[in-house]
Amino acid sequence: MAEQIMAAAGAADTIDTLILASDRLILRALRARDAEAIARHVNDWDVVRYTAMIPFPYERQMAVDFIASQAASPRRGSFNLAITRKSDGQLMGCIGFIRSNDADEAELGYWLGREFWGQGYATEAVRVLIDFAFADLGLRRILASAVPTNKASHRVLEKNGLIVSGADEIAAPARGHPLQVILRRVDRENWPPKPALRIVTVVAVALVDADGRVLLAQRPEGKSLAGLWEFPGGKVDPGETPEAALIRELHEELGIDVKQSCLAPLTFASHSYESFHLLMPLYVCRRWNGQVTSREGQKLAWIRPPQLRTYPMPPADEPLIPVLMDLL
Repeated sequence: MAEQIMAAAGAADTIDTLILASDRLILRALRARDAEAIARHVNDWDVVRYTAMIPFPYERQMAVDFIASQAASPRRGSFNLAITRKSDGQLMGCIGFIRSNDADEAELGYWLGREFWGQGYATEAVRVLIDFAFADLGLRRILASAVPTNKASHRVLEKNGLIVSGADEIAAPARGHPLQVILRRVDRENWPPKPALRIVTVVAVALVDADGRVLLAQRPEGKSLAGLWEFPGGKVDPGETPEAALIRELHEELGIDVKQSCLAPLTFASHSYESFHLLMPLYVCRRWNGQVTSREGQKLAWIRPPQLRTYPMPPADEPLIPVLMDLL
């Protein structure tokens, strides 16, 4: 979020008096001396290849003309600002709005020099400008578009809450042919976007014995959701496959050894908790080596499939029961 929105001339009636700031960035009016940096960054095919209006090759005079065109832009009209780094004042790119026929909405556009990619600057700049648009300009909707293959821009827009609203073909004079784009939008009532939930992958298994019973384990005291019953398993460590994690967890928790070939994927659960989103693949296993033993103090129970619903389970486990009952 912007830490401050400042105006050098109080009311900031024109773009040349507008300054927006965030933790690492200053968004300000373009200046004549910016031409050299703009020309250097934009004269890069990877920077402009997905844009509709920026020509290539790009010469310094084009930057001079572009800056001059912005000098008298009214604050509430279409405009572009320089994206500069707060620590050293270096110009990294440009960002701005094109006001549509609907006075309450505008289309967002930006570019960033290649050397500044992958450091979160674009996401931060977009966040600052949208803050300003909703809080100060009174806009009700921000639009944006990007070609399907521009994955980086889609990530930036997604992080800022712009959801997909359709697809279209736009004119691209600088490219010499139309561009197919994915359209995105964010409305004022949905701003600021909610933080993305952390995805936690947990793997589980339905161990089925020779009598067709399924093993459940009760979460011990001191753990979250203590007292509820669940299928054995655990978290998938970074760089670990679900099968490898399950083999490890079954040995640690129950003292049994399972081969990957004995793990049959059945279904999965996808459930949002308050602070994270759980993704849980469920496997079925009928063969293992060793005696099932509680190694971590958890209670164990072998349950007939029709009885599964009588055991209280975490919300993520409950949708797995009908699929398992159909199998058994």
